[in-house]
Amino acid sequence: MQSKLPELAELQRLLRFDIPRVHHETLAQITDGPRQFPVDAVFIGSERLNVPTFLLVGGVHGVERIGSQVVLAFLNSLLHRLTWDQQLQTALESVRIVCLPVLNPVGMIHQNRGNGNGVDLMRNAPMNALDPITWPFGGQRMTRRLPWFRGALGKPLEVESQALCDLVERLCQQSPMVMALDVHSGFGSHDRLWFPMAGSRQPVPHIADYYALKKLLKRCHPHHRYLLEPQSHHYLCHGDLWDYLYLNANSRQQTLLPITLELGSWRWVKKNPLQLRSFLGMFHPIKPHRVKRVLRENLFLIEMLWRASANADQWVPKGSKRQRMHKAALRHWYQND
Repeated sequence: MQSKLPELAELQRLLRFDIPRVHHETLAQITDGPRQFPVDAVFIGSERLNVPTFLLVGGVHGVERIGSQVVLAFLNSLLHRLTWDQQLQTALESVRIVCLPVLNPVGMIHQNRGNGNGVDLMRNAPMNALDPITWPFGGQRMTRRLPWFRGALGKPLEVESQALCDLVERLCQQSPMVMALDVHSGFGSHDRLWFPMAGSRQPVPHIADYYALKKLLKRCHPHHRYLLEPQSHHYLCHGDLWDYLYLNANSRQQTLLPITLELGSWRWVKKNPLQLRSFLGMFHPIKPHRVKRVLRENLFLIEMLWRASANADQWVPKGSKRQRMHKAALRHWYQND
């Protein structure tokens, strides 16, 4: 298939690499009129079932193309390094990396937030927020003509949403721990790392793990500018897929640590107000040099997170330390609630 979407063309180019312990899988085929677009995932590293997994996702919202480009930049770097870096090859024997660069290809083709049915995939899960939301931003079922459309009540998950859910649930069954980074962009002056919940202000059971990860990131990358915090500190919404997947995994006593990287697009707009002339410009850096800067800036974060996944037993708190971390996390993030 000849795609007019540069991100899909780049993914197809990378899929032609012939590297041991690297394979891809088509999770779904998305129809747009006479055309079909694949949702492809790339699996890198160990094929054993008992190793930790790091999942990297982009392109959930079609207008946020920079998310897909960040995933592809990391994938490109990793595959090229694997052709010569023996230490990297050895490290990947004890971890699985899965890259899903373009979850919503039709939305990206048409530069829409939602998919081809107008559904916002991050409002599509069959669950409601436990606390009040801001309508319609938190999800609405009135019409696909408005943003943040959840889909009609009682309808099954969208094909793209189901593909992501099936993948995550399979990885959770195979791995003792799954960490996921989902790359987005949105209005804000900071790059933020959000963890569940999006539908409740209550702390999640793995709050100690997120606090330990925050400390780890500070020690290993002391000059970073990411803000790691619960998503509920900013807004609440219905139907968040990561809430849905996290709660399901936790009910099965599986460890899933989802994180959303929300790249702050206000910085790009402030430096180039002309971006506001297009809808895409509100969520994607238009100037080529700014795109390159974003791709460079986030490589270290992704590298650190997959290595943290591979070595979770070295930093995830246990026993009495976990209890102390839990209390410290509550003081740090929820003391004013």
